[in-house]
Amino acid sequence: MTMSADALKRLVPISQFNRGQAAKLFARARSEGQIVVLKNNAPEAIILSPEEYARMCEIIEDHELLMLAEERLANGNEVNAIPLETVMANLQITQADLDAAEELEIE
Repeated sequence: MTMSADALKRLVPISQFNRGQAAKLFARARSEGQIVVLKNNAPEAIILSPEEYARMCEIIEDHELLMLAEERLANGNEVNAIPLETVMANLQITQADLDAAEELEIE
């Protein structure tokens, strides 16, 4: 297992918490996104910034939705399918509305 230089910079010994440097380490986690806390030279915990945690939660949620969509497509249960025209009529959306909408880039 290889570690990048960037990952190595994020390693901090747990003894730094015992020396009263928690605030400094939390600030590092906020600026760097995450730090790995080592205990006896082995990873013990990972501290994430709130933004990194939210980003990771969104990735997990997107993955779960993708797996659900793929499962539904694989099962091909067309009995419960709703035609696009019906959905658009219920939402009062026309093809012209869709054509006029701007392209969105999903990251």
